[in-house]
Amino acid sequence: MLPDIPYAEEPQQPMEKVTILGDRSPLYRSDDVQLGPLADRSLVDTPYSIDVVPVNLSVNQQLKSVREVFRYMPSVQGENIRPQTRGLQAGVVQNTHIDGMNIAATTDYPIEQFDRIEVLDGLAGALFGPANPAGTFNYVLKRPTLTPYRSVSVSYATQESKLASLDVGDTLGDKKVFGYRVNLLSDRGESYVDLSRLERTLLSLALDVRPTDYLKLELNASRYHYVDMGFPGTFSLGNNVRFPEAPDPTTVGYGQPYGGDDNVTRTFSGRLIYAINSDWHLTGGILRQDSDRASTVPTNLLTDNAGDYRTTAATTTFSLDRIISNTLALNGRAKTGPVTHDLLLSNTGFNWSRYTPNKVGAITLGTASLSAPVIFPEPVFPDFKSRFKSLITQQQSVTVGDTIGFAERWSLGLIASESWIKSHAIDKTGKASGRYDYTGMSYNGTLSYKPAGNMTAYASYADNLQQGEIAPAGSVNAGTALAPYRARQEEVGYKVALDRVNLTADVFRIRRPYALLQNNVFGLVGEQQNDGFEVAANGTVAQYLTIFSGLMYLNPRLSHTGNAAFDGKQIIGLSRFVGSVLLDYRIPALPDLAVNVHVAHVTSRPGDNADSYRVDGYTTTDLGVRYVSHLWGVLASWNLAIDNVTGEQYWANITPPGQNGYTAAGNGQGTLGAPRMVHAALQVEF
Repeated sequence: MLPDIPYAEEPQQPMEKVTILGDRSPLYRSDDVQLGPLADRSLVDTPYSIDVVPVNLSVNQQLKSVREVFRYMPSVQGENIRPQTRGLQAGVVQNTHIDGMNIAATTDYPIEQFDRIEVLDGLAGALFGPANPAGTFNYVLKRPTLTPYRSVSVSYATQESKLASLDVGDTLGDKKVFGYRVNLLSDRGESYVDLSRLERTLLSLALDVRPTDYLKLELNASRYHYVDMGFPGTFSLGNNVRFPEAPDPTTVGYGQPYGGDDNVTRTFSGRLIYAINSDWHLTGGILRQDSDRASTVPTNLLTDNAGDYRTTAATTTFSLDRIISNTLALNGRAKTGPVTHDLLLSNTGFNWSRYTPNKVGAITLGTASLSAPVIFPEPVFPDFKSRFKSLITQQQSVTVGDTIGFAERWSLGLIASESWIKSHAIDKTGKASGRYDYTGMSYNGTLSYKPAGNMTAYASYADNLQQGEIAPAGSVNAGTALAPYRARQEEVGYKVALDRVNLTADVFRIRRPYALLQNNVFGLVGEQQNDGFEVAANGTVAQYLTIFSGLMYLNPRLSHTGNAAFDGKQIIGLSRFVGSVLLDYRIPALPDLAVNVHVAHVTSRPGDNADSYRVDGYTTTDLGVRYVSHLWGVLASWNLAIDNVTGEQYWANITPPGQNGYTAAGNGQGTLGAPRMVHAALQVEF
C-alpha cells in the first residue's frame, strides 16, 4: 500500500490557538523542517543547528518582511544586508531558497506569503551545492488548506502606513483533487521619516493538484512590487574617520525623497512529489525568478569626525537577476539485517544571469553635515531597463548520502556532492571579459546518539566548497576571479523536544581562507576562524506563557596574514553576544487578552579592520497587546504594538562591502536602526 501524501495543516493562526484551544498560548515552536533534498524531517532528529520561525509569531508581532523575522534569531543578521549566520555573509543566490530552490537574496520578501522561515546555521554545501559558509535560508510557501480558510487583515502604522491583506485557501471537490491558496497585499503610505514612501504590493497564488493519493503537483506564482524612498541612506567613512553615535533616523535629509529601491520580483515554481511506495519518495522541482531592481539608495560618506559628509546616489550595478533553479531528489529507506539506511540521491543547481545598466556609477548630490542635513535636487538617473547581460553563472551538484542507523540509538550520516561551477563575464560588446570553470566536492558527516526518543546528541563535520571572489577595482588583478576555496566546520549539539518546548544548544568552529589586498594584489592571505555557541528555547513554558528565545556567542578572529595590524583582531562589525527573547503572556483572569514583550540585545562591534575602536551595541524593547473577540459572528484579533519603545538610536549593522568580511578602505558601512513605531492591526477569520 502506497502512503498518502498529507495535506497542508490548517494555518496556525494566533486567534485559533487562543480561542479554540482555550488553555494554550501560541506555541511558537516547529517540530518539522523542510531540509532541501533531505525532504521533510523531524527537527529534533536532524543533526544540524536549525532555527524556524512559524507563521503565528509573524502575525502576532505584525512583521512585514523576512528581514524583520531575522531579528528573532540571534545567529542571523539580515537587516538591510544580505542574510548571514555565525558572522559570515551569504551570496546573492547560493544561500537562499524558496521550497528548497535557489532565489535572489537581494529582495526583502513579504512574510505574508510564507508559512515559516527556516535557517540552517553554518555550512551546507554537501546538501545544497557550493555556497558561502553563511547558512541556508529557506522560505516555505503557504499551501492550500483542507477546509475553507479566509482571513482579512487591516493595519495602520507610523506615520501614515496603511495595510490591507487577504489570505484565502480551500480544497475543492469530494475527492479533494484541487486546492488553492491566494495571498493579496497592499501596504502603502509615509513611514517614520517625513517625505518617505513605503509601498508593498503582493499577488501570490499556490495550487495543489492530487490526481492520486500518492502524487501531488504544486504550482506557485507571485509578483511582488517593493518601493521604499526617503529612508536614511547608508553611511560610509573616509580615512581616519570613525562612526559617531547613531543619529536620529527620523531626521529628514539623511535620505533623499527620490532615493531608495523600486523592485519588482516575479517568481514561478512547480514541484512534483511522488510516493513510489512506503519507503521511497521522488521530488522534482523547477523555479524561475526575475528580480528587477532600480536602486538609487544614497550613501553619505563621512569626511571628518565633525559629522560632515558627501552624499552620492549609487545607481544599481546589476538591475536584473534572472534565475532558473532546479532540484530532483530520490529519498528512501532500506535495511541490511539490523542496520537501517536512509538513502539520498539528488541533483540540484541553478542558471543565473545578471544584467548591468548601460550607464552605471555614483552621482554626487552634494555636501552636508549630521547637524544640518540637506535635501538635494534630484539628479537625472539612468534608464535601468537599458541594460546588457554582463554575467552568467551556472552551478549544478549531484549528491549522494546515507544515514546509517545501528545499535538502536546511534546513527552515522555521510553525504558528499560533486559540483560544477561555470561563470563568465560579458562586456557591452558581447565579448567574454572573464571566465571561470571549476569542479569540486563538498562533504558532510554526522554522528548522532538518542538518549531518549525526544532527545538527540550529535557531532558533525562539514567541508564546503565556495566560489572564489572577484578582485576589486584598483587592484593589480582587478576583475580576476580567485580559485574556489574551502570552509570547514565542526559542530557539537544537543536537542530536546519536551511536551511544549524545544530546547537546543551547540558549539561550533568555522575556518576559511581569507581574501584581502596585499601589495595591491587581491588574494587569499590568512585564515578566518569563527568560534561560538548557540542556545535556544521555544514553546509554551507554562499554561499562559510562551517563549521564543536564543543567545549566540561569537569569537571571529583573523590569523596568519603576516600583518600585525590584522592578526588576532576581531572581524569588523561582528558582536560577541547577540540575544533575543520574546515572551507572550495570556492573562489568566482575561484569557482572550494577551501581552507580549520582545527584547533584543547586541554588544559592541569593531568599527574597522584593525579593531582600533568599538561601535556601541544596543538594546531594543518591543511591547504589544492582543485581544481576541467575535465581530459580526467571526473571530477577530485586535493587535497593538510599539516597537523600540525606548526610542533607542543605534547602528543596526556595521558591514564590510566584501562578502568575506574584508574592506580595502579599512572601514565598514553603517545602517541606522528604526525608531519608535506604533502598529495597530485587526485580523478577522471566517
